[in-house]
Amino acid sequence: MSISDRAKALNFWAMKRRQICWAHLLRKFVSFSERDGPASQYGKQMLQYTGIMFEMYYACKDAKITRAEFRRRMQPFEALWAFVDKTGIEPTNNHAEQKLRAFVLWRRRSFGAQSESGNRFAERIMTVVHTARKQGRHVLSYLTAVCEAFRTGQPTPPLFASS
Repeated sequence: MSISDRAKALNFWAMKRRQICWAHLLRKFVSFSERDGPASQYGKQMLQYTGIMFEMYYACKDAKITRAEFRRRMQPFEALWAFVDKTGIEPTNNHAEQKLRAFVLWRRRSFGAQSESGNRFAERIMTVVHTARKQGRHVLSYLTAVCEAFRTGQPTPPLFASS
């Protein structure tokens, strides 16, 4: 089971095998509520239902109600409600999106790369940074060691720490 947004690229994933990110849905409901006409009323109703759902979710998470009571109160609608039946699934956020957030922000602030080689550099440096951080390594120290090795003709330090 995975948490994801509603991106078309993820349509290959069976709805029964995923949890739609409620943070994304909440933002969409807010945008509906701020429109004119019927969309506004729909958005406001969805915001009310979402508030009730989160109240019940946190009551269950904080052991104020049981998971069985939570299930009884919520109607399972496949990908929207997977977190109701599966312990450990959160209703918000998306692990991959959290990991890509730094790259997305960098791309937005810098207007991205303007060439194929720039895209390759960005992909590679973000991979190195993420991998080093995941291993608890100091990124600047690792990149400095790589540059120093290149400058002195030494082998590149391994990205993956030996076990």
